[in-house]
Amino acid sequence: MSSIACLSVRQPWAWAIVHGHKPVENRTWTAEFRGRLLIHAGLTWDKAGREDFARLRIAFPEINWPAQYELGGIVGEVVMTDCIGSLTGPRPVPGLDMRWWTGPYGFVLKDAKPLPFAPFRGLQGFFAVPEEALLPLPPGAPVPRARYVPDDRTQELL
Repeated sequence: MSSIACLSVRQPWAWAIVHGHKPVENRTWTAEFRGRLLIHAGLTWDKAGREDFARLRIAFPEINWPAQYELGGIVGEVVMTDCIGSLTGPRPVPGLDMRWWTGPYGFVLKDAKPLPFAPFRGLQGFFAVPEEALLPLPPGAPVPRARYVPDDRTQELL
């Protein structure tokens, strides 16, 4: 059984990533991983997230934000090409819209592509998703669970 690396991101950021608007995902930790990465939309959207979203709508008026978002599953994929940042700031990346970077680290993403929603229980950090989890679930089937993969083993998924 083949697996794909995945990262859980809260909405509306997951939507912005897979639709090519958000080319960097901010984290408090660095990562060596590079390659194909599924984007999982987290199950929760808290008050702080709603407040951040209000600021996003003002900061990025050119984006046609949807009225509803899918939660708790795989929503798309990207290619992670780099991890920028440190306590002193990121190095320049040509063509990267730095309005999205808040640090201290940022995963640089490209080739964003939405996928049909696939319910899946995510985890924090990188985790493995079996390829068959991207297939439609039969009615009444349980939601598949993730398998945690420490960052130093994430490259083994590919």
